[in-house]
Amino acid sequence: MPVSKEPALANIRCVTDLTPYVHLPGTAREALAFYGEVFGGAVQLFTFAEFNRTDGPADSIAHGQLSDGPVSICASDVAGEEPSFRCEGLMLSLLGTAPPPILRKWFTDLSQGGRVVDDLQTRPWGASDGQVIDRYGLHWLIGFEQDGD
Repeated sequence: MPVSKEPALANIRCVTDLTPYVHLPGTAREALAFYGEVFGGAVQLFTFAEFNRTDGPADSIAHGQLSDGPVSICASDVAGEEPSFRCEGLMLSLLGTAPPPILRKWFTDLSQGGRVVDDLQTRPWGASDGQVIDRYGLHWLIGFEQDGD
């Protein structure tokens, strides 16, 4: 029997954008509102009560999402003994995803109440980037190749 030389995944549609989904310690509502202010888009929230969940407070967020904007994020509140989000060894990259003035604004906005790990700055090779951990613990890498503005 001949062996196919086509990749096994040749007919599968590839995902080009990942959507982070974080489980937060009772702050999903305010986190998604914050990300909506930073990035724009539509925030949708669904409570434990709306999902008929009884494993946490009725007004906790069972599922929420920021969509219809340049960045998508999903979040929920943890229930019971579930661990909440913790970020180590991972960054969410927004390199070159918008014009430099917008990326600069996102960096500034995300740093409010968070921690700048590495200032947004021009590097010796001409590109600019920086890192910030926002107030909810997400680690962002933001940058661009040229600053034409």
